[in-house]
Amino acid sequence: MIKESSSGESTPTHGGRVRHRKRSSNEVPPDVNKSTEPNLLVNDRNKYKSMLIRTYSSLWMIGGFALIIYMGHLYICAMVVVIQIFMAKELFNLLRRSNEARHLPGFRMLNWHFFFTAMLFTYGRFLSQQLVNTVTTDKLLYKLVSGFVKYQMFICYFLYIAGFMWFILTLKKKMYNYQFSQYAWTHMILLMVFAQSSFTVANIFEGIFWFLLPASLIVINDIAAYFFGFFFGKTPLIKLSPKKTWEGFIGASVTTMLSAFVLANIMGRFQWLTCPRKDLSTGWLSCDPGPLFKPEFYSLQEFFPGWFPWKEIPILPVQWHALALGLFASIIAPFGGFFASGFKRAFKIKDFGDSIPGHGGITDRMDCQMVMAVFAYIYYQSFVRPQDFTVEMILEQILKNLSFQEQQVLYEQLGKIREYAADPYIFGFMAKFNYGDFV
Repeated sequence: MIKESSSGESTPTHGGRVRHRKRSSNEVPPDVNKSTEPNLLVNDRNKYKSMLIRTYSSLWMIGGFALIIYMGHLYICAMVVVIQIFMAKELFNLLRRSNEARHLPGFRMLNWHFFFTAMLFTYGRFLSQQLVNTVTTDKLLYKLVSGFVKYQMFICYFLYIAGFMWFILTLKKKMYNYQFSQYAWTHMILLMVFAQSSFTVANIFEGIFWFLLPASLIVINDIAAYFFGFFFGKTPLIKLSPKKTWEGFIGASVTTMLSAFVLANIMGRFQWLTCPRKDLSTGWLSCDPGPLFKPEFYSLQEFFPGWFPWKEIPILPVQWHALALGLFASIIAPFGGFFASGFKRAFKIKDFGDSIPGHGGITDRMDCQMVMAVFAYIYYQSFVRPQDFTVEMILEQILKNLSFQEQQVLYEQLGKIREYAADPYIFGFMAKFNYGDFV
């Protein structure tokens, strides 16, 4: 008769002995999935203890996050890099088997070689202009940095090829399956970590506002979903994540939309958050906030009686864009969490790690953030960022799309504008109107 151990599964060997498989600390016991009762927070006897642990660690994270935001763009980028390293570490360990790894002593180093090569490629492309602008005062350093930016793609390709050759030279018999699976797994990690979270860095340098608002909405949605599900959750939302409820999902969606509208108004009043950063310095920022961050006043007299104290309300145009971000954060971004839940179930683990008490690992907190960062970047580039037209681009369009007669008319009109601009009196008068009213 074979007895089962409480610490893992038991399997008989040829000699009649029982061999126990040690279960990892974050692995889900097999009996959990057999329960027919919904595993909701309202049915959890230890929910208040877990809530206190989760709240305590959340306060520490929010406090540290606020400090880094205050320190500026460069420190936020450093935080993103640290988060990516922790995420990669957790994901690398997910498929690592200690028995095989002992026979491949340099294989983990190869994983990190590909990781830092991808980091150099990604950030080199996103931050090349800021890096060049930072070192313009030093001629030697400027030449070195300019050379790196010019040949950055070649350098990264050479590093990748070196890792590829390293992988081929370390192949061993009876280890091919494990080595190739690790090779594929490494590239999947690079795709998940860099192809999405690298957009976060691009958002930061467009203005901390476009990083902070989307990230805050994900945090608000997560907290609101937890508390609405904690106190009111009765109806399961999705089988992949049994503790998610419709009550938590709907309550979090409403809370996130309202928060997006209010937070955009508050954040949009600080130039430290709205000004883009053109270099890698850490000094204070000052700029023209642009029309998105200048209030427009809407009359309330049509909707409220005369005795109502407020006659009009100021709204920043960026608040309407914030509603789009809030809608995505409340309805679509949670599917990043559902994907992570299904991923963990496939590997029979509860969390990706245990670095954050009450939350799991870093990857458990970043699943929705990565989806949101990509959307925030694409939305900003598509609907918010003003078009940058160079002289060369305009001339190319003129030569391609205008006939010779139309080009001649345009030349004459530009000559008139130049004559007006040369007269200080006329130029000052024209500044109040459009050039088209005079030509």
